[in-house]
Amino acid sequence: QVQLVESGGGLVQPGGTLRLSCAAAGSIFSINVMGWYRQAPGKQRDLVATITSYGTTNYADSVKGRFTISRDNAKNTVYLQMNSLKPEDTAVYYCYAPDAIVTSRARLAVWGQGTLVTVSS
Repeated sequence: QVQLVESGGGLVQPGGTLRLSCAAAGSIFSINVMGWYRQAPGKQRDLVATITSYGTTNYADSVKGRFTISRDNAKNTVYLQMNSLKPEDTAVYYCYAPDAIVTSRARLAVWGQGTLVTVSS
């Protein structure tokens, strides 16, 4: 009923920038929270940032001051602007909507397929 379509991953040098996009598609009524998680090889999946439909944001300590999450409610799209990228930012980044509400008023938790971000010289 809802799928998250991610784009923007790729290879970037340390200190570079990258912008990830995630568009929710389907019979959507509303999505309160959208966010990003990341998972490096052999590591658990960790929170990167979240944002509510009202603009309240939350960031992992490791990305504060470098990453900015934003969203376009009309398009049901969330963005992650990543600046000053470090090698330790290398991971698969997953878009996440834990409380997507479809037109039937059912509430769903939806994960994107993930997009790989590699920070390397």
